[in-house]
Amino acid sequence: TPAGTSATITNAFRMILDNNTVLDGIAMWTEGSAARPHGSLMYKCPTGDVTGEELAACTVWEGVVYSADEKGAVGLLPAEGVDAPKSLIFPDLGPSLEMSAAYGPAGFSKVPWDIFVLKGCQE
Repeated sequence: TPAGTSATITNAFRMILDNNTVLDGIAMWTEGSAARPHGSLMYKCPTGDVTGEELAACTVWEGVVYSADEKGAVGLLPAEGVDAPKSLIFPDLGPSLEMSAAYGPAGFSKVPWDIFVLKGCQE
């Protein structure tokens, strides 16, 4: 979902896991000739003005977000206005989430795989 007028956040999304555990996600494109969509997933972050330390404490995954088409060709998260990819790849998502505060009795219990397949679009 395009995040609107923000100069740096290009996408915002939610990842809903079992036990109704919700992770809030963003993607921000880096600059330069090797620009990449840097993604972050957060769990129960404070709202309002937060410090870098507070944001780091609630971030459960960070990395480049990749996409894959129906033929398996891997690319970067597409730009706004382009058709949604068939799959999104969040490298090392499972291990990162398993070590996070979102995992366990108060959160989710099923560790997701790193690849998510498109089942529909929310408009």
